[in-house]
Amino acid sequence: MSKRAKERLQEPEIPAAEFKAKCLSLMEDVCAHRHSYTVTKRGKPVARLVPIDAEAPAFVGSLRGLVLRTTGLTEPTGETWDAELGPA
Repeated sequence: MSKRAKERLQEPEIPAAEFKAKCLSLMEDVCAHRHSYTVTKRGKPVARLVPIDAEAPAFVGSLRGLVLRTTGLTEPTGETWDAELGPA
């Protein structure tokens, strides 16, 4: 059994009505203690409240260092583009 599956078995379940009444305090609890809740409706899991691991990386500059070759970026490719052929 995977680690994630084991964690889901151990996380507390909370009915949707109770979640609605305690939502803000549950979010504070998840943030402070880094554990999760499974929200249920009629006994069936419908959602999970989980801590966010880290902020998403900034988009600007996220590809820096990945371009291996930068020569000839503005040179013609030799391909004929549809726009060069004119109206169909």
